[in-house]
Amino acid sequence: MATQLEAVDYIVLVVYLGATVGLGLWIGARLKTGKDYFLGGRSLPWWAIGMSLVATDIGGTDIIGVGGQSYRYGLAVANFEWIGCVPAMIVGAFVFIPIFWRSGVYTIPEFMERRFHVGVRVALAACWLLFMACNLGIMLLASARMLTALFGWDSTLCIVLTALLAGGYTFAGGLSAVVYTDMIQCGVMIAGCLLVLVLGLVEVGGVGPLAQKVREREQELRPEAASVEEGRPEHLRLVLPADTRSPFPWPGILFGLALILSPAYWIGNQAIVQRSLGAKTEFEAQAAYVWGAVLKNLIPIIIAVPGLIAFALYPHLENGDQAFPTLVAKLLPGGLRAVFLAAFIAALMSSIDSYLNSASTIATRDFYVRMRRGEVDDRRLLWVGRVTTGVLSLWAIGFAIYLSETSEQIYTIFQTLMAFFQGPAFAVILAGLLWRRATGTGAFVGFISGVATAVALFVLNHPTVAEWLGWPRLFQIEDPFLYFSIWAFLVTAVVLAGVSWLTPQESEEKLALVVSWRGSRQTG
Repeated sequence: MATQLEAVDYIVLVVYLGATVGLGLWIGARLKTGKDYFLGGRSLPWWAIGMSLVATDIGGTDIIGVGGQSYRYGLAVANFEWIGCVPAMIVGAFVFIPIFWRSGVYTIPEFMERRFHVGVRVALAACWLLFMACNLGIMLLASARMLTALFGWDSTLCIVLTALLAGGYTFAGGLSAVVYTDMIQCGVMIAGCLLVLVLGLVEVGGVGPLAQKVREREQELRPEAASVEEGRPEHLRLVLPADTRSPFPWPGILFGLALILSPAYWIGNQAIVQRSLGAKTEFEAQAAYVWGAVLKNLIPIIIAVPGLIAFALYPHLENGDQAFPTLVAKLLPGGLRAVFLAAFIAALMSSIDSYLNSASTIATRDFYVRMRRGEVDDRRLLWVGRVTTGVLSLWAIGFAIYLSETSEQIYTIFQTLMAFFQGPAFAVILAGLLWRRATGTGAFVGFISGVATAVALFVLNHPTVAEWLGWPRLFQIEDPFLYFSIWAFLVTAVVLAGVSWLTPQESEEKLALVVSWRGSRQTG
C-alpha cells in the first residue's frame, strides 16, 4: 500500500516544517525567565489559546485512533468529541478556569497543595507525569504507523525525526512556541482532514450511498449488528445499547465519559489547562475555552466520518488504525498527499509539544522547585525546564519503539491509561473546589484508593487473568475503560468523604479556595 511522494509533496512538507520549527526557535530566542517558558509570560491571546486547545486535543493519536475506532465500531466514537468535549469546556470556562487563573499557579497539582497538602500534590503530579510521558510514546507510535503505512518509511526513523522536530522548538520556545505553532497547526489539520473527507465522499458517491454501503458491509461481515432498532446499522448509530460489543455503550458514554472522563480531562488535565493559565486576563482564559468549544463541533465530522468511508470502501483491513492511511494512499493524488501529511504532522506535533511542555512544567514546578523549598532563580528554572524537555523527548522515543512491538489499538491504549487516574483526580478536584469539609487526608487516601480500584479492575478483567482465576470477565464488552473510570471515581468519592468526616477540617486559609456560590466569587 506504500505510495511515493512526488517532488511537490516534498517541497510542501519542507516549507511547512521549516516554517513551524523556525517560528518556535524565533520565539525561544526571546525567552528570559521560567515564567516565560512555562506560562508564556501570561500574555497569550484567547484566539490563539482556543486553537491550541483544539490542536492539543486532536493529535495524530486521534486522527489515526478515532478513524480506526469509527472503522471498527461506527459513529459512536464521535461522542468523545460532541459529548466528551463541548459541555465540559463550557462548564470549565465559567466555573473552574477563572479560579485556577486567579490563583496564579503553574500546575493543577500546585493548586491542590494549596487546598489540601503536599501529599495530594505529589500523588497527582506523579500520575500526570507518568501518563504524559507514556502518552508521548503513544503519539510518536501513531506517527510511525501512519508514515510507514503511507510511504513505507522505516518506523524507528519516523519516531526519531518526529520527536526531534516537535521537541526542538518546544525545547527552545516553551509554552509561547507551543501555542502559536499550534494555532497554525490547527488550521492545517482541519484543512487536511476536510480534504480527505470530501474526496472520500466523492469516491463513495455521497452521504446516501455511504449509508447504504455501510449497511451492506455490516450485513456481509456482522449480520447480528445490521438488524438493530429502527433498521439502522450499528456503525451509523450515535447511541449504542448497553449490551453492545463496542467499547461505547450508552451507560459508559453517559456516566464514564460525559460525567467523569470529559470534565476530568478539560478541567484537570495539565496539558489542557496550562494554556489558559498563560492567558492575558481572566476573561481571555474563559474566552479561549468557549472559542475552542465552537471549533470542536467540527472535529467528529472530519475525523470519524472518514473511518466510515474506509469501512464502506475497504472492509477487510487487518487493523482499524489502517483506515485513514488507506484513504490517503488510495484517494489523494500526488501533490495533495503532502497537504494531508502536513495536516497529520501538524496534529501530531501539536499534541507532542503540548505534552512535552506540560510534563516539563510538572517535573520542574511540582518536583524540582518543591524539593528545593526556596526561591529558585528564574533563569535556572528556564534551564531546568529545557533539560527536562530534552530528557522526556528521549524517553518518548524509547517508549514508542517498545510499543511498536504490540498490536494494540492506539486509541485504546491512550484511553485506558487515562481511565486509571482521571476519575480519581476529578473527584479530588471537585471535592477540593466545591466542598468545604473535604480534607487533605481524605483527598490523598481517596485518590490512592481510586487509582488502585481502576488498576485492579483492569487486571481482573484481563482475559488471561480471568481464565487463570477461573471466573468470567467482569465486563463483557471490548476495552471497558469507561467503566473503569466510573468505579474509580465512585470509590474515590466515597473514601474521600468518609475519611474527611473522620479528620479535622482544613484551615480557613485553605478553605478560601473553595467556590462560594454567593456572587460567583471565591470565599476569602
